[in-house]
Amino acid sequence: MTTVTRRQLLGGALALSLSGLAVPTHAQSAGFDHQHAAWTALLRKHVRLVRGGQTTQVAYAGFKADRAALKAYLDSLSAVSAAAFAGWTKAERQAFLTNAYNGFTVELILTRYPDLKSIKDLGSLLSSPWKPKWIALLGGKVSLDDIEHAMLRKRGDYDDPRVHFAVNCASIGCPALREEAFVAARLDAQMDEQTLRFMSDRTRNRYNASRGRLELSKIFDWYGEDFRLGHRGIGSLQAFAARYAGQLADAPAHAAELRERIRAGGVDIAFTDYDWALNDVRDPR
Repeated sequence: MTTVTRRQLLGGALALSLSGLAVPTHAQSAGFDHQHAAWTALLRKHVRLVRGGQTTQVAYAGFKADRAALKAYLDSLSAVSAAAFAGWTKAERQAFLTNAYNGFTVELILTRYPDLKSIKDLGSLLSSPWKPKWIALLGGKVSLDDIEHAMLRKRGDYDDPRVHFAVNCASIGCPALREEAFVAARLDAQMDEQTLRFMSDRTRNRYNASRGRLELSKIFDWYGEDFRLGHRGIGSLQAFAARYAGQLADAPAHAAELRERIRAGGVDIAFTDYDWALNDVRDPR
């Protein structure tokens, strides 16, 4: 997910392997289901909550068995025209793009599953799995990078750093693949819950009292600029971390003190290693 990883030159072999995945875009987008019910049905069936709901595991074997249903849903996304999309509300567009990123990522994994241990196995030293333009969307061909960076992270469109807790890169280090579709009517609440879940997961984000520092996911290193855009009054990574001091503190009683220290700039921030292993269903729960 890093800029370096995903901005490498696209290898010809990977492009060829994905060329057969594109779906037609000529269908009309009238009557599109903004509840994304088909996607929710698949997610509820094949996504398992673990660690008290702080993260999830994905049953890719189950998705593979239901691949026809997945492709039907992805086809419905591909059928939406750019003109129809432009006429939707901001929340409808944001939910659509987030679900598209997650759904097409699952489809990408299925192109080689179970013969891979990481999404990065679909790339190489000279190619990236996020760069090929194999996805039929809004009347053109786009990449996963295009959906995330050119659409969801495009300055002036959404400017919502919570995107990083909503899109899922099929890796253990990534925030959870949500067990339901994002929908416009509940989008803010869903994004808030995704953020709270991730910040509560002490395997990713925590205050290390013995070292006197915050240890945050590498996501905050890669995309720190997105936490300085003023979303909900947050203008810095420190301000964002202070908001979640209750989740980061080593004990609830220390949360208020930690919050003030973070706000005062008295807490160093380090970034944890990112686990690129596939977020496939594993036991124990």
